Amino acid sequence: MDPKKLAARFPGDFVFGVATAAFQIEGATKADGRKASIWDAFSNMPGRVQNRDNGDVACDHYNRLDQDLDLIKELGVEAYRFSIAWPRIYPDGIGPLNEKGLDFYDRLVDGCKARGIKTFATLYHWDLPLALMGDGGWTSRSTALAFQRYSQTVIRRLGDRLDAVATFNEPWCSVILSHLLGIHAPGERNMEATLHAAHYTNLAHGLAVEAIRSEAPKLPVGIVFNAHSVIPASDSEADLAAAVRAKDFHNGLFFGPIFKGEYPAPLLEALGPIMPKIDDSDMKTISQKIDWWGLNYYTPMRVTVDPDPEAIYPAHIQAPPVHSEKTDIGWEIDSSGLSLLVKDLYATYDLPECYITENGACYNMEVGPDGEVDDQPRLDYYVDHLGVTADLIAEGYPFRGYFAWSLMDNFEWAEGYKMRFGLVHVDYETQVRTVKKSGKWYSALAQEFPKGNFAETRGEVSVS
Repeated sequence: MDPKKLAARFPGDFVFGVATAAFQIEGATKADGRKASIWDAFSNMPGRVQNRDNGDVACDHYNRLDQDLDLIKELGVEAYRFSIAWPRIYPDGIGPLNEKGLDFYDRLVDGCKARGIKTFATLYHWDLPLALMGDGGWTSRSTALAFQRYSQTVIRRLGDRLDAVATFNEPWCSVILSHLLGIHAPGERNMEATLHAAHYTNLAHGLAVEAIRSEAPKLPVGIVFNAHSVIPASDSEADLAAAVRAKDFHNGLFFGPIFKGEYPAPLLEALGPIMPKIDDSDMKTISQKIDWWGLNYYTPMRVTVDPDPEAIYPAHIQAPPVHSEKTDIGWEIDSSGLSLLVKDLYATYDLPECYITENGACYNMEVGPDGEVDDQPRLDYYVDHLGVTADLIAEGYPFRGYFAWSLMDNFEWAEGYKMRFGLVHVDYETQVRTVKKSGKWYSALAQEFPKGNFAETRGEVSVS
């Protein structure tokens, strides 16, 4: 699709950006005082990450910062969403501050500002300092307090030059994938640990909001969710009930406390005995108003009832995909799931304005003999999902921007370097960056913004 034609469907001040995460691109895991994160430990354990790949070098972004910021500027996008590595700032999670870690992010933020790029920082994208596992990691209240201190330190240093900040990226992953399903660090498989990690992550978010506002009252603060578009496999009573449980567990575990000040009642009824102790002030702290929220969407979640009569809450299993089209990581492509999800969330919760903070597709095309990367399926994925985003804006949903995942190929967590999501191809042997066909198209779209139709009326969705 002609990018100019698609651009005409978005408000003139809509923000187009690219996103990355510290552990996935920085490398330099032992440089300048940084100590190990839980992902350093996890990826060096046999059987946890494809090929035992790790983040030691990744995209070598730590040493190629200016080159990569030049690349972002050349793409013509307006904003860069990145994360800050807690183990660079407080290598032991608590204890002495590491000034060299802050210096790196100073250079990053100043480098963006010098190039006219807006900065959207994320304080936590999964790289918990390993030393905090001694106290239980996210299953411990003390980690929430450590996060508050870390957040305050970062914002005190950088807050005057940031355009927005998120406390957490995808707490579902760092809680459920990491403590219940065992796929991500620290690799736990325990419901009680999961519930403790959920509550202390929610609490850490609230404490961080307080810390951020104390240091930079005007800095827009939010949180980023990979909320699940839960679709029942059938209209049977059992499947519909399973879908309600799935929504409560996978979305409500985070949206409920933050936007309603309470956990879903059915979840508490089912799992209350193994929930952590919730202090009287916790929910008030967690549910402070925030300025924006981010949505990361890739694929729908299809569920059917778990046939095992002994299955514990939420008692659902994955249902088969409806569409045959899948990306190279095996995820079903269904952009209608994005629309269903947004409408459901705004009908259920009193939500502020939203950015799509991640959206993109895994396709593993390499550089061809002509020096080009022809990743047409990724381009098609972007056109499809951006079209749905434009439809939602036209219906009055308050979307303010869109960040493509990802700027460049990188360490894809448990998949190692096998899976590629980048608009830019990375040759991990040489660290040569090559802008893909999709990257050139996205660049053409982004360069249409900001444009002069700021006065376009924005409808706001009414929330019941």
